[in-house]
Amino acid sequence: MVLSKGLTGGYLPLAAVLTTDTVYEAFYDDYEKLNGFLHSHTHTGNPLACAAALATLDLIEQENIIQKNQQTAQYMAQATAHLHDHPHVAEVRQTGMILAIEMVKDKASKTPFDWRERRGLRVFNHALSQGVLLRPLGNVIYFMPPYIIEKSHIDLLAQVASDGIDLAVR
Repeated sequence: MVLSKGLTGGYLPLAAVLTTDTVYEAFYDDYEKLNGFLHSHTHTGNPLACAAALATLDLIEQENIIQKNQQTAQYMAQATAHLHDHPHVAEVRQTGMILAIEMVKDKASKTPFDWRERRGLRVFNHALSQGVLLRPLGNVIYFMPPYIIEKSHIDLLAQVASDGIDLAVR
């Protein structure tokens, strides 16, 4: 598993690769044999990024961030629940704090919009005009909020996305 942005709270580049002992042992060997998997990067062992990561991990533990995020994610699901019934939304899917809304031409058949119509970009542009940043990927709109988001902001995201979808599917 690769961990990255969240390690430093998004402030500095740092990543870590987590693996099992079995996988690690398959790549480990004495340096003199020159058959070990060796890789390094410009930011390897960056002391400032590592200090930021340690501070971030302390905050995650001390402030119950995981529990707060679970509650926030649940609120996001509630705020967007109405979109499950939208005639041009095939699916609202969510993993933790990332929520995706997939737009389609026809809900019943899940017929997609032609990608060249850039429906997601239309929602994105509408959202920007309302001071909201949503991420479009094709005909899918993503919510990827910061951990400090408030319920009123989630309500705004949901309303702007809903309005944007209505505009984009016309």
